[in-house]
Amino acid sequence: MNERDTGILALRGEAIGDIHQQSGPEEKFQNKTLRPVLKLQNDLFIEAFLNYANKQKNQFYTLSTEKKLHYIENTIHKDIKFRNALKGMVIALFTVEEFREYTSNSSNLNKRMMNLLIERLKDQVQLLLPVEQTEL
Repeated sequence: MNERDTGILALRGEAIGDIHQQSGPEEKFQNKTLRPVLKLQNDLFIEAFLNYANKQKNQFYTLSTEKKLHYIENTIHKDIKFRNALKGMVIALFTVEEFREYTSNSSNLNKRMMNLLIERLKDQVQLLLPVEQTEL
C-alpha cells in the first residue's frame, strides 16, 4: 500500500455499519468505503448542494420541506453534470485497490453511492439554508 492510500484510510477512519461473512461484496464496499467517504465529505456535499441551489435562482429555499426532499432526489437523479461532480468527490477518496473494485461493478456501486448521498442530504435538509442565512 502506498503513502497516499495509507493517508486516505487514516483520514476516513473505520467502516461504518456491520460487515458479516454473509455480506455481499457490494454491501462490504458500501460499509467499508462509501459510508466513511460520505461521512468525511459531508460538509463539502452540503456546500456543493447549496451552490447548486443558488445557481438555480434559489427556488429550493421557497419550497415546503416535502418538496425540498423531492427536489434533492430529483436533482441528483436528473442532473447528470451535478451527479458526476458528486461522484468525483467520493471517488477521489478511494484507494487504488478500492478504485479497482469500484470499476469492476461501477453501475451498482454508483446507485448505492447516490442513494446514500440523497438520504444523507435529505436527513440534513434543515441545514440547507441560503448562504447568507448560514453566516449569521
